[in-house]
Amino acid sequence: MVSYVGVLLYGVGGIVVAGMALLVAFQEKLVYVPVLPGLTKSYPVTPARLRLLYEDVWLRSSDGVRLHAWFIKVLPESRGPTVLFFQENAGNIAHRLEMVRIMIQRLQCNVFMLSYRGYGASDGYPSQHGITKDAQAALDHLSQRTDIDTSRIVVFGRSLGGAVGALLTKNNPDKVAALILENTFTSILDMAGVILPFLKWFIGGTSSKGPKLLNFLVRSPWSTIDVVGQIKQPILFLSGLQDEMVPPFHMQMLYGKAAAHNRECVFVDFPNGMHMDTWLAGGDHYWRTTQQFLEKHVPEIKEHDSSHDDKDTEGR
Repeated sequence: MVSYVGVLLYGVGGIVVAGMALLVAFQEKLVYVPVLPGLTKSYPVTPARLRLLYEDVWLRSSDGVRLHAWFIKVLPESRGPTVLFFQENAGNIAHRLEMVRIMIQRLQCNVFMLSYRGYGASDGYPSQHGITKDAQAALDHLSQRTDIDTSRIVVFGRSLGGAVGALLTKNNPDKVAALILENTFTSILDMAGVILPFLKWFIGGTSSKGPKLLNFLVRSPWSTIDVVGQIKQPILFLSGLQDEMVPPFHMQMLYGKAAAHNRECVFVDFPNGMHMDTWLAGGDHYWRTTQQFLEKHVPEIKEHDSSHDDKDTEGR
């Protein structure tokens, strides 16, 4: 009996040690995948290939890292809404161009696509601390532009991009008008047990019932569930119910946390949507839902309305 208990304890100890070793050595490679297998870090295409009007933008984050982005305009003189687009964890912004092309057509918006540090043409190495700075640099750049309506900046994030976008939106209530989250996780702490099931006994977010013994080893926790309840701007939640990477209940938990504090939250699910193709599987319903959200929360200000308001002010 004693020997059996000893073997069991050794086995549990071995699992814990193995989990710690994996976390310490490989966690960045699990969370951040700038280069897809068989491909290079460079962009396979540019917006020009899709006949999109764009400019290359080079930024410096607050810690000096050089960043690259594409700013794609629907029309040269467009004053429509501007979407600050944050991608998932794998590949680079070029792999999202087809979706963005349709986004521009359907929503008549500008799109600013940022390459996180270590991704695409950006320098540096990805981390939560660093990418948070990158996102802020992108928003600060947009807020200073004179060729867009800076009151109509909307953040869009899918998966990891949703975690990035939620934190940025929470930190900038005066610069971000609204937030769109698609297939986003509650936290990397909760995702650890999805990627490596045995870790769920040792790592977990605020909703986890496990002992969380190894949480301190996670360098990029991206705890969206702790952020989303502090966001005051309107939020649209787009959830693919066939998501094979992030369990759909993560989005439901995020919505529940946000809606408890924010009346301007909308949750829409798409029965056939998977992690990367919800926008495609959702078809017209996906785009109409997003368009209606934008029309409500970042409406176009007509010149007639503006001049009418000015006259009202003068008459008082």
